[in-house]
Amino acid sequence: MIAWIIAAGVPLVFLALFFAWPAANLVARGFISEHATIDLSAFGEVFSRARTWRIIWLTIAMATSATIISVILGIPGAYVLYRLAFRGQLFIRGLVSIPFVLPTVVVGVAFRSLLAPGGWLAFLHLDGTVVAVVAAMVFFNYSLIVRTVGNMWARLDPRTVQAARSLGASPLRAFLTVTLPALGPAIAAGASIVFLFCSTAFGIVVILGGIHLGTIESEIYQLTTAFLDLRAAAVLSIVQLVVITSALLVAGRARHRSERALALRADASCHPPTRADLPAIVITAGVVIGLILTPIAALVWRSLHRDGTFTFANYRDLADAHATRAVRVSALQAAGTSMTIAVLAAVIALVIGVLVALVVTRRARTRVGRRALAILDGAFMLPLGVSAVTVGYGFLITLNRPPLDLRSSFWLVPIAQAVVAIPLVVRMVAPVLRAIDPRQREAAASLGASPARVLATIDGAHLLRAGAVAAGFALAVSLGEFGATAFLARAGNPTLPVVIFRLISRPTAIDQGMAMAAAVMLAVVAAAVMVVVERARPEGSEL
Repeated sequence: MIAWIIAAGVPLVFLALFFAWPAANLVARGFISEHATIDLSAFGEVFSRARTWRIIWLTIAMATSATIISVILGIPGAYVLYRLAFRGQLFIRGLVSIPFVLPTVVVGVAFRSLLAPGGWLAFLHLDGTVVAVVAAMVFFNYSLIVRTVGNMWARLDPRTVQAARSLGASPLRAFLTVTLPALGPAIAAGASIVFLFCSTAFGIVVILGGIHLGTIESEIYQLTTAFLDLRAAAVLSIVQLVVITSALLVAGRARHRSERALALRADASCHPPTRADLPAIVITAGVVIGLILTPIAALVWRSLHRDGTFTFANYRDLADAHATRAVRVSALQAAGTSMTIAVLAAVIALVIGVLVALVVTRRARTRVGRRALAILDGAFMLPLGVSAVTVGYGFLITLNRPPLDLRSSFWLVPIAQAVVAIPLVVRMVAPVLRAIDPRQREAAASLGASPARVLATIDGAHLLRAGAVAAGFALAVSLGEFGATAFLARAGNPTLPVVIFRLISRPTAIDQGMAMAAAVMLAVVAAAVMVVVERARPEGSEL
C-alpha cells in the first residue's frame, strides 16, 4: 500500500509544482491585481481591442477550415489505404504519416520554401496568406484523419453495405446512409484532435503568417516577449485554455463512442481496387503528390541551393558558429542541445508517465477508489488541454523566484517539455496495461509471488516494450517542441527549432539556406525516431 501511495504521490507533486502552480498563477494574472484584489479590468481592456476579436476569430476560422478540409480529403484516403488491397499500400501509409511526425517549425519552413520568392509555387503569391497557413495545417494533420477513420473503417462489417446494395441502393447512397453514420464517432474524434492541433500550431503560424496572421498563441508570444504585457497575455491564455479544453472534451466523448462501436464489429477483409474506387484513388494520389511530397521535396531542393546555385554550403555552415549573426552557436551545437534536452525530457516523462499508468490501471474494489483513479487519470490529461506556449509562459512568470527559482537552471526546458509529453506517455502505456488479463496476476499471486514480483513478471514484460515505445515517442515530441521552448531557451544555448525560427526570420540567402538545411536535419532525426517507434508500437496503444 505504501508503495502505491508513493507511486501516486510523486507524479501528483510533479503535476502540482510544474503544471497546477504555473497554471493557477497564470489565471491569477488575469483576475487579480498587483494589490492582491480581484480585478477584471484586464479582461475589459483586452476584449475592447478590435485586434483581440480578429485574432480569436482568425484562430477559430483557420483551425475550423483546416479541420474541414482534412476530413474531406482524409475520408477518401482512409478508404484507399485501409479498405483496398494493392501493392505498396504499407509504403504509402508510411509516406502519409511523415508530416505528422515532423516538428511544426519544419512544416512551416517546408511551405515557406515552396511559396516564398524563389520557391516552386511563388507565382501563386500565397506566401504569408491564410491559404498557406491552412494548407500547412492540412499537411500536418491529414494522416491523423486517415489513421483514425481508416482503423475504424477496416473493422466495419461489410455485410451491412452489401445488404443496402442488394435492396437497390447505389454505392453513393449506401455510403451516405450506412457507412458514413457508422464512421461518425471516428470522424468526430479525429476532427476534434485535428482542431486541437490546428489551434496550437504555433511554429506553422509564426513562420508562415508572422505578425500579420496572428493567432491566440502567437499573440501570447508577442505580448510577452515584445510588449511585456503579461496581464493581457494571461487573459488570452485563459481564452485559449477554454477553446482547447472544449475540443478535448468533444474528442474524449467521440473516442469512447468509437471504442464502443469497434467492440461490436469484427475485422473486415480488404478488396482489390475496382472502377468504382477510381475517384477515391485519384483524390488520394493528388493529396499524396501535391500536398505531401511537393513541400518536402521543395524543402530538400532549397536546402541544396543558395543564390540559385547548387551547393552543399548550407549544410557545411551548420557546423560554423560564425556563419550568421542570427544565433551565437552553430546549428550542430543546437542540435546536440536539442538531443540532450529531449533525452532528459523523455526520461522524466517516462518515469512520471509509467507511475501514473501503473496507478490508474489498478482495479479498485470500491466505488470511491474507482472515482479517485478516474480523477487521477483525468488530472494528468490536463496538460493536453493547455498549449505548449501557455506552459512556457506559466513557467516564465512562476518559476522565477524562491522557493523554486529555475530561471538560470538548465533543467527548466527539459521539465517544460516533459510536462507536454507526460500525457502522451500515459496514453501509450495505460491501454497496454489495461489489456493484461487480470487472471495472470491472480495466478502468479496464488503461486506465492509477492505483489512486487507480480508487478515485475506480469506487468513488467508488457511495460518493457510499451515503455520503450513511449520513451521514443516522447523523445520525438521533445525534439521538435517549440512553443514552450521559445519562451524558456537561453540565447546562448538554444534548441534546433529555436535556431531554425531565428534563421528563417532573416532575409539573407545564407540564413534562409541554413534554415532549410537545419529543418531537413531536424526532420530526418525526428522521422528516424518515429520509424523505430512505429515498428515497435504495441497493440492496443491509443496513439
